[in-house]
Amino acid sequence: MDGTDLHESLRSLRVWDAAVTELPPFDPDTAPGEPLPLFARWFADAVAAGQTEPHTVSLATADADGLPDARVVMLHGADADGWSFATHADSRKGRHLAARPYAALVFYWPVLGRQVRLRGPVAVAPAGEAQADLHARSTGALAAALTGRQSEDLDSTDELARASRAAWDRAAREPDAPVPSWTLHRLHPDEVEFFQGEARRRHVRLAYRRSEDGNWTKGLLWP
Repeated sequence: MDGTDLHESLRSLRVWDAAVTELPPFDPDTAPGEPLPLFARWFADAVAAGQTEPHTVSLATADADGLPDARVVMLHGADADGWSFATHADSRKGRHLAARPYAALVFYWPVLGRQVRLRGPVAVAPAGEAQADLHARSTGALAAALTGRQSEDLDSTDELARASRAAWDRAAREPDAPVPSWTLHRLHPDEVEFFQGEARRRHVRLAYRRSEDGNWTKGLLWP
């Protein structure tokens, strides 16, 4: 033990340090009728405020038995078709989504004390769109996809190094190399919540809910 008490350390920490965080006012009465325009505005705000990796998002899924899992992925897009992310079809999250095509996403932008939470059904984009999305990304992204075997047991780091070198070589030679297992998923939310932190803990939580006719309703939540 290094003498550090975990619980004492946790109790000493504070969120939203004024030296690095600005908590902008948020009037929910001015919010648009649908969540996508507000998400685009808040995302742009996070980028402008210098939030590190604002496109990373926590993705929660459940396996066939209903056991939950979560990990951080990258947002590939957000439009009328949904919020997009990608993975291999045979990865753990790919298998989860095949068994239970429903998920939740959480964005956290501490520089502004903001969260955005979404949940809803997940659909698979056409294979051509998934390949186009992959090939629009970096050589490193293609190399990682070509390495494959995501979430499988690994015997050694040497095995990974060999597979990675071969994948990087192929990605450099064939920038359009296909990766059949690469899958683009789109979460089409039923619920979207925008959370704005407030210094006196009077946080603003605005929830959008999609009705059966496809229209959105808005309402506030207690913090």
